[in-house]
Amino acid sequence: MSQQTRFIILEDHPLVREALTEKLVSHFRDIDITYSGSSLEAALDHLEHAPVDCVILDLDLNDNNAPLNNILALVEYSSPVLIVSALGDSATIRSALAMGVKGYISKQAESTQLIQAIEAVLRGEEYTSPEVATALLSANGPQVKLSDQERRAMVLYASGLKMTSVARQMGITAGTADEYIKRVRAKYRKSGIAVSTKTDLYRVARSEGLIP
Repeated sequence: MSQQTRFIILEDHPLVREALTEKLVSHFRDIDITYSGSSLEAALDHLEHAPVDCVILDLDLNDNNAPLNNILALVEYSSPVLIVSALGDSATIRSALAMGVKGYISKQAESTQLIQAIEAVLRGEEYTSPEVATALLSANGPQVKLSDQERRAMVLYASGLKMTSVARQMGITAGTADEYIKRVRAKYRKSGIAVSTKTDLYRVARSEGLIP
């Protein structure tokens, strides 16, 4: 017997949840939707007991939580996250991807793109819809050139994670994560920007569009 593909759908609009469920069932057939609703706490409770193959997340759950805080809470459980949401600003998209989100597509995307995105996530690959890629390309990039790993470490750390959590999300040791942050600070210091504290890193990351 083949193993069921397990999903969580975090979306606050019932009709959208139903449409996503129908699309998943019609394409994958043998699936287990362990939770479908708008409560992050309920989703986390399910993840506490068993991981899933894909969490489909709407950024705006109308739960008074900052979208990036919801992302951080989910990626802590190491379950792949696919954002299906209204197209956000480039800083939000960039931050979400840096935090470890596997895919990001607009709600305006074609249904075939949704399936492509889910299949990519299930294979362990990353996926962004053309609208999302265009939003990233059209945005002004940061002033200081960072490597992908340095940028991801900076976004995670500046967003509030402890160094041990940053390391866990990146699949590296805490010492290596700390080294990335030291490199980030050195590069900004060389450009004349002081980032000696986590607050400084957060301020600079926001000013350069790395986090919203």
